Amino acid sequence: MEPELVYKALANPARRQILQWLKSPGEHFDEDEYRSKGLEFSSGVCVGDIRAKTGLAQSVVSSYLQGMQRAGLLQSERIGKWTYYRRNEKAIREFADFVSAEL
Repeated sequence: MEPELVYKALANPARRQILQWLKSPGEHFDEDEYRSKGLEFSSGVCVGDIRAKTGLAQSVVSSYLQGMQRAGLLQSERIGKWTYYRRNEKAIREFADFVSAEL
């Protein structure tokens, strides 16, 4: 974990909001739509669904997600032609422990 990358990722309100949505995807995204495709939120949430919820351009959302993945906050999985993102809970706990110990 590189704390500076995490701080940078968390500095943006939209990125923090995405992390919050991904914490409880069933509350923020259409679970029935995923089930109809044979998917579960354990695989993550599709970039297109995150983009639609943010109202931001696809390129902006993709950049945000890639930055959060580089910081270790997210993991991704490619299924067909789509990429699905989910939180990296282990890394988030490690960062929380780091902040608690260092600040």
